Amino acid sequence: MQTVRDTDGRRWIRIADHGEQSRVRDPTTGEETTVPSETLTPTSDDAVFEALADRVPDAGRRVAKACHADWQLGLLVALADDGPRPVRKLLAAAGVCESDFLGATTELRAAGVLAETTVAGQRAYELTAAGREGIGALRHAE
Repeated sequence: MQTVRDTDGRRWIRIADHGEQSRVRDPTTGEETTVPSETLTPTSDDAVFEALADRVPDAGRRVAKACHADWQLGLLVALADDGPRPVRKLLAAAGVCESDFLGATTELRAAGVLAETTVAGQRAYELTAAGREGIGALRHAE
């Protein structure tokens, strides 16, 4: 695979080169087509996998980048499903030490997908609009 641009400046991923013809994929739509190889110019501005990541909506990418472990993604999913939850209940369910939980929630807050709130007078967490959109985007991925 190789990142290329056609004569119109459109970015493609070359997935097969058959001499005079190349099979290419649009990294944002997944559309595949065959074009004359002579119309393609290799680029150095994008790595192939970075270009392919463009197919994931920005909101989903934001959540994916913020989560460094499955339990962190699960925390966001639980908040998406159940709404705001007290920190103590979330910590008990997380199965990690308090320090790891605090570090992860701090990173998720810094990423803009998690926010502090209050539930029944207790400190709690909830998803931000960006967090809800990101979880939604990941759930509706192809």
